[in-house]
Parts: sequence; structure tokens; C-alpha cells
Amino acid sequence: MFLRGNLLAVITGAVDDRSARGIAAAVGRLISAGELPAGARLPTVRDVARQLGVSPTTVSEAWRSLTRAGAIQTRGRSGSFVTTPVVPRQSWRYSQMGTPHAARVLDLSTGVPDHDLLPDLTDALKRTGDGRLTSSYLDEPVLPMLETVLRNRWPYPPDGLTVVDGALDALDRVIDVVVRFGDHVIVENPAFPPLLDLLQTVGATVIGVPMDEHGMLPDRLHGALSVHPAVAVFLQPRAHNPTGVSIPPARAAALATVLADFPEAVVVEDDHAGDIATAPPVSLGRHLPERTVHVASFSKSHGPDLRLAAIGGPGSIVSAVADRRLLGPGWSSRLLQGVLVDLLTDPAAVAQVAAARHAYASRRSALLARLHERGVTATAADGINLWMAVDDQQIAMVSLAAHGIAVAPGGPFCVTPIGADHVRVTAGLVSDGFDDLADALASAAILDSRGSGARARPHPRGWR
Repeated sequence: MFLRGNLLAVITGAVDDRSARGIAAAVGRLISAGELPAGARLPTVRDVARQLGVSPTTVSEAWRSLTRAGAIQTRGRSGSFVTTPVVPRQSWRYSQMGTPHAARVLDLSTGVPDHDLLPDLTDALKRTGDGRLTSSYLDEPVLPMLETVLRNRWPYPPDGLTVVDGALDALDRVIDVVVRFGDHVIVENPAFPPLLDLLQTVGATVIGVPMDEHGMLPDRLHGALSVHPAVAVFLQPRAHNPTGVSIPPARAAALATVLADFPEAVVVEDDHAGDIATAPPVSLGRHLPERTVHVASFSKSHGPDLRLAAIGGPGSIVSAVADRRLLGPGWSSRLLQGVLVDLLTDPAAVAQVAAARHAYASRRSALLARLHERGVTATAADGINLWMAVDDQQIAMVSLAAHGIAVAPGGPFCVTPIGADHVRVTAGLVSDGFDDLADALASAAILDSRGSGARARPHPRGWR
């Protein structure tokens, strides 16, 4: 049992950054490492502040951050105690992405693919047979024929490979292996809200790095890693959600060069768009294979209900994910894995996915061109989403809701403010009526001096 004086020395000795965030991160790391065990009573705010030479307000803010993350619990006059991190659902960014308006005519907030552009599963299900693909609960988690197909498609030779239940399941399981409470983690800014939620649940300190039209900025990544040594860097190599940016090979090489100086950071890539992305496959694993985890999802390209994504990368990480799953679901449906093998190898299914890729590109281009004609700043280089700058997020969403149009607010995507309000529009669901939709979006995006919509004023602000 710790004495309070010992706890004070342990805490203050671990703090090298005396900001509120730095104190919270240091205490979080101590909790994660077991040096502050569950049930331990923390020193008072005033004692910690006095020992660190900071104001009690700074320590109180750190304690509030730890409380929000569920790492500690305050019991009134009894003091603050170490507990198990628990994050209430209502605080999740993911829950803020939907819109509550019931009278939707066109819901462009979802980020899901167009069902009519997905490959037909009928023949694949027939060819898969009667589903006798499991002979033992200890069979390998990946069908051998699927593993062969996946390895042939992988952007670099992975040491290990397994299959899980979709991209978010993959990210969740990789985070569980590589990230601990208080660890610094770097992401793109903006980033996918569920990823930020997953990192919040483990109490990570998230650092957002700005992007340009080619992805994360290498110099800003270097600066972030120099100040905040990180255990992981999360990237979306293609069709970045929400901006649509894809990383070209030259930028991937530049980012890998930066990361070569920081060998403790694992690279985690979420290739969520898969085969509907226009850009060719790209991965930092071509430069850093020993520390790059690549996630390949098939939800947007072949069907969300397949619930399949592959994880490939260092054997130590992939094996840890597969071994932990043995104590839960064990494996992803081998019947669905068989269907995926068929879809990835059948010429008709391959042609259907290629047609979907071209259709999404055409839809993005058509809507983006019309918005630019109306003076709206937006990006939609790849994938199914469009990232549109607006003068006021809330006013824009209310204005669009009045037209029966739902979009996702930009706020939950932003780690820190990026200079302008935005909304995300699932352009991939729009197959016609581009001019009318562009009129409504432009009117909502740009406000005149009286605060009402105006269609044709140039809007110079970007998302970087």
C-alpha cells in the first residue's frame, strides 16, 4: 500500500511537462504501468501544485481530464482515487456525426457506399457451397485461399496477416496492442471521429498534424514527434475521410524518412476505401515494413455487411491481435471469407467494383465542379466524401435540414480547430440533381452580410 508522501514523489518525479495536459499524461502513464494501482488515493491538488511549482488551477485541470477519461474518480471530501478508465457514450465524437432531423429527403451524412454500386453476392454465395469451412475452433483464423489472395494484393510483404470484423474492429484491436493510457499518439487533422473515440477510450494523448492536398505534412510530423514522442502514427493512405486526400508515393517516402528518426512509433494505416479508391495502393510499409500495420477494409468496396477487414504487418502485433481474439469471437466468419475470395477473384465481381469506382469518381467530380462554380471551397479528390468549408457549421446544417438534406458536421473530425467550419457530404450517394443540390449546399455554406445565404461569393478558406 502506497503512503501519500510516496505517491506525491512518484507523481511529481514522472512529470516533465508541467502543463495540465503534461501532468495528466504523466499520471495516465503511471496508472497504465501499474505504478498507481486502482484504489490508490491521490495527493491533494494543492500538494501536487506546490511540489511542481505550478498553480492549483493547472493541477485541477489535469485532474478533470483524467476524470473525463475515467482514469480517476473524485469522491468529494474523501479525495481523488485511481479507477478503471470508462468513457460515457454520450461523449463520443461518433455520436455527434448523425443528424436528428426526422424529415430527411436526402441523407448525405452517413459515409456509407451506394448499395446499388456494390457487387451482387448471389453467385458468390452459391459458389461458396454449404459453408463447411471450419473443422476445429483452433483452425487458422484466415482461410488459406483468402490469405493467398490478400498477400498478393498487399502493398508490401507483411510478416503476419489476419482477418477481423471490419476496419474499426481492426483499429480497436491494434490500439489495444500498441497504445496505453497517457501515450502520445499522432493522427491527421482532420481525422475520422471513431478513431478519436477509440483513442479516447484508452486515455491516449492525441496530437493532430495538419494536412495539405498530399496528406500529412512531413515537417509538421517531425515537429510533433520531436515535442511529443509518440507510440503510434495513424494515417489514411487513400481517400482520406473526410477530405478525400490520397497520399502519393513521394509523400509516403517523405513521411517514412521522418519516421526513420523516431523508431518507437508504429505506423497504423487505415485503407478504408479499398478498391473504390481511384488512387493506387500506397503504404509506408514499403519503406518501414517492420513497424507498419496496414488495414485493408472491404466494407465500402464489397459490402458493409461482409464485416471484413484484413490486418497485415509486424508478426508480433498481428499475432497479439489474433491470439486475443481466440478468447472472444475466435475468427471472422469463414463463410463470409469464402464469399470475399470469390468476389476478389471472379471477373464479373471485379468488373462491378471497377464500375463503382468510376461512378464514384464521376459523382464527386460533378458535384465538386458545381460547387466551385458557385464560389464554395471544397475537396473531394477520392473516395465517397466531400469536405466543404462553411461560414458557420450550425447555420449550414440547419439550412440544409430545412431543404430535407442531412450532412455530417465537421467539428467531430477536428482534433483542434483547422481555421474554418466544415461539413462532410457523402457525395458518393448523389447520382443526379447535381445543380439543385449544389445550389442548396452553396446557399448554406456562404452567408452574406445579413447572415443569410448567398450563392456566388468566393470563399478562400481551406481545411488545412
